[in-house]
Amino acid sequence: MFDFERKAYYMEKKATSCTAILVGKNASIDGSTIIARDEDGYDGINPITFRVFPAKDYTGEHYVSSYNGLAVDLSGKGCRFTATPAGVDKKDGTLESGRWDEQGINEYNVAMSSTETETTNPRVLGHDPLVKNGVNEDSMLYLVLPFIRSAREGVQRLGSLIEKYGTGETNGIAFSDKDEVWYLETAGGHQWVAQRIPDDAYAIAPNNMCIQEIDFDDSDNFMYAPGIQEFVKKYHLNPYPGKFNFRKIFATEDEADAYYNTPRTWYGQKLFNPSIEQEPTSQDMPFIRRPEKKIAVEDVEFFLSSHYNQTPYDPMGTYSSGTPDEMKRFRSIALDRNQSSCILQIRNDVPAEYAAIQWINFGFHSYSPYVPFFTNVNDTPANYAYAPEEAEPEKSAYWMYKLLEVIVEPRYHEFINEVNAFRDQCQSYAVSRVDAITAGAAHKSGQELINFLTAENEISANHTTTSARKLLNSLIHQALLNSKFQFERGDNL
Repeated sequence: MFDFERKAYYMEKKATSCTAILVGKNASIDGSTIIARDEDGYDGINPITFRVFPAKDYTGEHYVSSYNGLAVDLSGKGCRFTATPAGVDKKDGTLESGRWDEQGINEYNVAMSSTETETTNPRVLGHDPLVKNGVNEDSMLYLVLPFIRSAREGVQRLGSLIEKYGTGETNGIAFSDKDEVWYLETAGGHQWVAQRIPDDAYAIAPNNMCIQEIDFDDSDNFMYAPGIQEFVKKYHLNPYPGKFNFRKIFATEDEADAYYNTPRTWYGQKLFNPSIEQEPTSQDMPFIRRPEKKIAVEDVEFFLSSHYNQTPYDPMGTYSSGTPDEMKRFRSIALDRNQSSCILQIRNDVPAEYAAIQWINFGFHSYSPYVPFFTNVNDTPANYAYAPEEAEPEKSAYWMYKLLEVIVEPRYHEFINEVNAFRDQCQSYAVSRVDAITAGAAHKSGQELINFLTAENEISANHTTTSARKLLNSLIHQALLNSKFQFERGDNL
């Protein structure tokens, strides 16, 4: 049985994990806004589901976090939203271990991804300590996403909650709608800033504080906690008077950041700005970049499932991998504790009713595929909605892809070509599915459209699941027929 004390420990220790990328609409190849993030666990097990939660009236609901005791009285009508909750479902549809919704899209096509774990420096924390029962990662999406109609509203609502209740963590949270992409970062117990990602730019967040210069006179592109300037001035926190660099004032910039975090930014910027020369350990890489090419969903998939491919730092022992020391020098984006990855895409070239797609990858992201799920739905595929305590790969997509990880890992070089072919086939299938579903949705509306998209998601999931099971069957047979423990009569002669 899965140990819930262990799970509680994991939830408490869930730090220094996840990688995020944000893409403005004019930086993407098709005019979509994109926010995307890998969810990594403290270890290799954290069952994840994909769910849709219906619209409801929250008036009178007394929300209490199962993890830190945060108590919030809710009110008002909330809209439908999707999410990828961590935790085991009970038969009544509630979550055994409490809310932990991670990332999703609501019925107004507003996307939210929470969170990117970050750190505040000890000096700041001395003046504004973390709040043990504040608004933490487990609660953020549930308290915000059902109640907002734009990315900007998401920033404002979460910022207000941080100001009122404080937070017990330092986090980065992404919001998007069809027009705008925002990144909000908390610091200390009550401080926060948010920056709009320019339409023609992208940004990468790798577990360290990212936002740099704040323009307090530019309300179109920056939001912040009231009093943050006075707080910094009162406690003499700004090492560079005359400007307000949020990262330099509030962040840590230690050796662990240089080797655990910043190389992931370096690699992403190497992919999208290959002409720029930077050191992987540099802590002065800009948060915002204009890409040298338009960025597609497939590019985001590659980045989020990458492991310093074609560099000496690739830990997989590939053609390009360097020395043993180089191969283990930096924390990889893809690693054993990958749990889920979501690409939240809001398209601008189709009607709003079917513009939003949540691309989901469960398991180890270098082995498993991204599956496109339209979010204007009333249910999710059964095997994506089920992630029990025990490994049930026949019923659970999460456990199926975790099994794939277990089988491939010991025979990586033997199996990776077949795995890559499988992922390529799934990617092509996914692209074709988006085209087909978009075309089929064109003459539908209302409940008929919702039912159609729900059924089509099921078809996409079933096809990819069948392909994954065929791959598993092939790899299992190959492994069994090539055991190291073979011995035939005469082998000792």
